[in-house]
Amino acid sequence: MRNFAQQALLFLKGLAMGAADVVPGVSGGTIAFVSGIYAELLRSITSVNLQALKLLRSEGVAAAWVHINGSFLAVLIAGILTSLFSLARVMQFLLAEHPLPLWSFFTGLIIGSVIYLLRQNPPRRKIDQLMFALGVVIAYGISIAPAVALEGNHITMFFAGSIALCAMILPGISGSFILVLLGLYPVFITAIANFQLDILLVFASGGVLGLMLFSRFLTWLLSRFHTMVIATMCGFLVGSLNVIWPWKLVTESVISQSGKVIVLASENLLPGEFSRAVGQDPLTLLCVIALSLGLVLVLGLEYIGVKYRQQAPGGA
Repeated sequence: MRNFAQQALLFLKGLAMGAADVVPGVSGGTIAFVSGIYAELLRSITSVNLQALKLLRSEGVAAAWVHINGSFLAVLIAGILTSLFSLARVMQFLLAEHPLPLWSFFTGLIIGSVIYLLRQNPPRRKIDQLMFALGVVIAYGISIAPAVALEGNHITMFFAGSIALCAMILPGISGSFILVLLGLYPVFITAIANFQLDILLVFASGGVLGLMLFSRFLTWLLSRFHTMVIATMCGFLVGSLNVIWPWKLVTESVISQSGKVIVLASENLLPGEFSRAVGQDPLTLLCVIALSLGLVLVLGLEYIGVKYRQQAPGGA
């Protein structure tokens, strides 16, 4: 049983996870991992099962609550939701008004996540290196494939939620980045910022279903093929950098039924080419600074996590 100070610390970790999950590039799973609660989080999610329902019916709410580690989940989720709703409007504003430095910052976050994961799990075996390369090829192939004009309706948001929340519990894989790949990140941020309850409930429902199914599979997969899985995820992140390159020229787009512009195809440009093609200042120096900040943020979290584990009882 945690005391008040421990509960407060857990809430702060939830705040950090929520902040990570609203930003493409930093994974809530990474925050959980470096802060020392990842194993407990995975155990708690997998404990929400049929046995918990049986306990609820036979022994009541208290027994089921203890079984699923309810106090831990409640405090952590409260922190995550507080952070999500606090930062959503900020992200919405930056996406509209300052997209170049924002996407540069996201790029730095993803590069930092790759470095973090490879340091924790170096792919020394040939099979691990092959899986890393395969992840790069698959992700890059997806990023250059003809886009589908996904609109943020209830069906797409349900399936997006199931995928994105699964990604949330993977160290190094950002749920928001998955939404970027699907073209649904602006829809997600707008729904949070404007509290569009129908979209949020559908998204959360898909997420809960995905988490219940995927957490068990992930536990099994990581226990059997840990380094191979991490190497594949790193490759996926590297290959997907093509998606968030800041300087883009839109070559094909459509107008959705709701009147929003949906980008179907774009071309990555160098800053000088972007300036000539689009007629806008590429803000090169500012973008380099933003990228560096993203990189330093993730590696700083890694450093703090190492120090935290060393100082904890039983730490190295």
